[in-house]
Amino acid sequence: MSKNQMVNVLIDMSFLTSAKGINKTKIEENGIVPESYVYAKHNIDSLQFIESNAYYTYNLKEYQDIINRVTDSLNKLRDEYNVLAEEDEKEKKKQDSIKRSKRKNKGFLLDDSQALMNKD
Repeated sequence: MSKNQMVNVLIDMSFLTSAKGINKTKIEENGIVPESYVYAKHNIDSLQFIESNAYYTYNLKEYQDIINRVTDSLNKLRDEYNVLAEEDEKEKKKQDSIKRSKRKNKGFLLDDSQALMNKD
């Protein structure tokens, strides 16, 4: 496997390992085997991965470069996710504030039909 492919495989394995730790039951219920999923996605088999991993482990400088790239990619994705999560949280707070305001003011504001009735 090329270094780029190895980076992509390790990134996907990291995602699935994390997901498995959080939603193991859901993954199992859907019949997903994380390693098999990654191998199929990248059109490799377990032997190719094992041999490539052994090769890069033996060539520590190249393996360290792969690990650094995986770490950088995961950190970048985490930062992007955090920005999206913050934006979602701000929007949720805004919507909650609007709802609270409407509920609070509902008792004090008359709708048009009530206002017309009170004029008479």
